[in-house]
Amino acid sequence: MPPITSAADVDLSDWEFWKRPMADREHSFQLLRDLDRPAFYAEPTVSFASQGLGYHALVRHADILEASRTPEIFCSGDGGATNIVDMPPEFVEYFGSMISMDDPRHARLRRIVSRAFTPKMIRQFEDDVAVAATKIVDDLLEKGPGCDFVEEVAARLPLKIICDMMGIPEKDYRFVFDRSNMILGAQDPEYVSDPEAIATALLTAGLELQQLVQDLAAHREKNPTNDLISSLVNANIDGERLTLQELGSFFILLVVAGNETTRNAISYGLRLLTVNPDQKARWLTDVDGLASGAVEEIVRLASPVNYMRRKVTRDYVMNGNEYKKGEKVVLYYWSANRDAAVFDDPLRFDIGRNPNPHVGFGGPGPHFCLGAHLARREITVMFRELLTRVPAIEGGSPERLFSSFINGTKHMTCEF
Repeated sequence: MPPITSAADVDLSDWEFWKRPMADREHSFQLLRDLDRPAFYAEPTVSFASQGLGYHALVRHADILEASRTPEIFCSGDGGATNIVDMPPEFVEYFGSMISMDDPRHARLRRIVSRAFTPKMIRQFEDDVAVAATKIVDDLLEKGPGCDFVEEVAARLPLKIICDMMGIPEKDYRFVFDRSNMILGAQDPEYVSDPEAIATALLTAGLELQQLVQDLAAHREKNPTNDLISSLVNANIDGERLTLQELGSFFILLVVAGNETTRNAISYGLRLLTVNPDQKARWLTDVDGLASGAVEEIVRLASPVNYMRRKVTRDYVMNGNEYKKGEKVVLYYWSANRDAAVFDDPLRFDIGRNPNPHVGFGGPGPHFCLGAHLARREITVMFRELLTRVPAIEGGSPERLFSSFINGTKHMTCEF
């Protein structure tokens, strides 16, 4: 690949850009942050969606904070928030949960879902996390070094917790794991070998996950148990209930946001500790006391979700730059979390970094991650188990997911 020497060499819509080494990506976003105004790009070419008029790439922390805080100006609906191109209606049907909605519908769904996350249920989840993490490390020690850390450790914890929360039986864990990989890894040849088959693969995976949870919901409506599906399908908040379609879309959001992103943060975290042995030694001096800061720093640098898209609802001036009604902006959280205007020596991994106003769970506002508390808990407990029971563990060179949307690790061996 030709070297990147200026911002003019960077094209975020070129799929080849996302295959570049991480150092190239860091350098490229630094060049974009140094521009006087956000770069504007033609939209990427996608076989199953029409190309729009382009988008502004928001790469600075300040821009992303303001856009997140003003959803009435930068809306999430109208074509979907997780893709730069406007998605066809059949895609929005399966992947159009709260993340791609605006108020009042977004507020309605979030109100119903939030009421299902009662303090009692959250406490139960936290206890389950500790039990699951212990079992995972037991299995890791039995299996021995050389195994794939992503599949054996990082992916297992959030997958089990999400499935247990929803009441998905253990026999279906692998089914859910494979379909979630398909949804977020559709650009990667390991998951979809034929680029022309991406649309079919996405829709099939979404339909199958929806069907799984809708079948369970129909049973739980008449035979409720102590799980999230029972709570959601029977929740009646001010006379409002989730439809089966809404429940299915929310499950896909939970699987994708609560499974894939947490597993990538855990995988990335082990690699950070491996290449920064001073920070690992520091954390080992006080595993519990330093955990909170370490987890926030892992999420900052991991930034599992690279971006979300918004559409401008009216002409607006933000930080001296004009945006016209109908234009698209893309919020690059990964870049904002490396903004030197906010973070001192931003590429340095510092488990004691304070303050650490990262946007790894999204920016402030109505779309801040609903599961941030649970994700923090999972990452904290997993590393407590690893650092106290397998302190010598190290992660090998990661095999990265080919994706412009997710900063993911597909495979990574571990030694201890």
